Amino acid sequence: MKTIPNDIVLRPRFQFELPCTKEVVLEVFEKTEKEPFLVKRLDDHVFIKFNTDKIHFWSPQLQLEINAIDDKNSKLYGLFGPNPTLWTFFMFLHFGVATIFTVLGVWAYSSSSLNKPYGVQLGLMAFMMVLWFTLYLFGRVGKQKGKPQMQELHKFMMETLD
Repeated sequence: MKTIPNDIVLRPRFQFELPCTKEVVLEVFEKTEKEPFLVKRLDDHVFIKFNTDKIHFWSPQLQLEINAIDDKNSKLYGLFGPNPTLWTFFMFLHFGVATIFTVLGVWAYSSSSLNKPYGVQLGLMAFMMVLWFTLYLFGRVGKQKGKPQMQELHKFMMETLD
C-alpha cells in the first residue's frame, strides 16, 4: 500500500489492493455511520465528506473507486479533492484571468504595431499576473487549512477497511 506523504499535493491520489471482493468493500462503506462523516455510494464509487457541522470553505472530500481484480481481490483507487463547486469556481477564475491576459497581450501588440500607446494594456497585464499569483496563494492557504481534515478522512477510510 502506498502511504500519503507528509507533503500533501494538489488532489493527491493513492491506490492499493484489498484481499476481498469489491461488493464486500462497497457494503462496508455503505453501512458505515460515524460522525462527522457522510458516506455516499454510487455504483463502484464511494464519496466521503464531512457533515455540515464540521464543514468549512476549504473542507476536502475523498472519492474512492473499487474495482474487481478477480473473484477474491479488488483494487481501491482514492482521490482527495476540494468541494467540486469550489474546484469549478477556482478553475473558472484561472481561465478568466488567463483569457483576459491573452486578450490584453493581443491588444497591446496591435497597438504597438499601429504605433499607438499601449501602456494601459501592459499595466492591466501586470495586474492580471498579480491577480493570478494571488489566486495561487489563496489556493495554497486553502490546502493548508484542509490538510488536517484530509488526514481525518484517510484515517476514517483505513479504520473502515480494517
